[in-house]
Amino acid sequence: MDLSAKIKGIKYKPLLCRELEVFEFKDLEKALSSCASFILNINKENKVAISLWVSAKRTRSYPYARVYDTLDFAGKKITIIPIVKDEGREGDRDFLQWDTVSLMSLLGVYVIVAYYNDAEKSKRYRNKITSQHFDIDYIKEQVQNILSYQSDALHWNLEHIDKVGQIGQKALESYERISKKLKVEMHSRQSAEKRIVELLKGKNEFMKLSRTLAEKAQKRESITIQPKENLIGTKAIITIKNYLGGYYYFTSDEVEIKGNNIFLIEGKHSRTNSLPSLEDIKDGLLKMILFTNLEDVKIDATKYNPIAVLKLTVENYFNENRLSSSQKEILRLLREEAKVNNFKIILI
Repeated sequence: MDLSAKIKGIKYKPLLCRELEVFEFKDLEKALSSCASFILNINKENKVAISLWVSAKRTRSYPYARVYDTLDFAGKKITIIPIVKDEGREGDRDFLQWDTVSLMSLLGVYVIVAYYNDAEKSKRYRNKITSQHFDIDYIKEQVQNILSYQSDALHWNLEHIDKVGQIGQKALESYERISKKLKVEMHSRQSAEKRIVELLKGKNEFMKLSRTLAEKAQKRESITIQPKENLIGTKAIITIKNYLGGYYYFTSDEVEIKGNNIFLIEGKHSRTNSLPSLEDIKDGLLKMILFTNLEDVKIDATKYNPIAVLKLTVENYFNENRLSSSQKEILRLLREEAKVNNFKIILI
């Protein structure tokens, strides 16, 4: 099922954000090594909320949950994403996708496209690295630049993407240095450079390349049931147009049409617990932020009233009385968040 929609702006009040630890600017390296999300106290007048992606791929380490935890911060929100993460020939290699930057722009989050410049050799695999570290001086410089930047996150992100070619080259040079230092074989530099060459052509080519890849991934996702989903409805592809005319591609796990209403359902499933994990729930809530702000939702020329739904399922059966006190509190806040932001929760 193919849907089209528009977003003019984001209005949403998150209630499940965890309390973030505060670090001084001089302790940024310590913060990055110990926290997924945190407040950075730059000086008496300025603080920013920062989230960290350990990989460019959004299915690893719950990056959406990390970003979600910063969304109730009143000041500027920043997320740090590696342009590429190469774990060595026996590990994975992921590249940044334009759609990730697009989503952060929609959420008003400033993106710092970063690179790793140090790592340790894996003790289990000959050609794999671990404990990768960002170039801290580069990140500090970008945080300061964002602090003095007067336009919104969307414009910063568009300008920042122009530099991804240079950042990509630094990343590849760092991995070559790490490879020699640790005597670990990395993935083919030649194939990586082909991606970087595309990035060097500027953000338009970057957007075109990543959008093509994202559309392919989206189409794969639209016909694939993920392990953490327990769904019975039809999957849908949603093409969202923003106020500047940019297009964003997302999927809805499940769609149901009842009269003039179209239910856009994001599913999270747990096979072992009596409730999906808090990280899974927050991951789903990022889709709720999008779905609750959609306007002009259509299939072909037919317009529908969108209703966002977060569907939480467990393997056997859901019994609220069996939840722990912390799970009950999560559910209470989740229900309140749903009420405040006008989406529905299904518990099965």
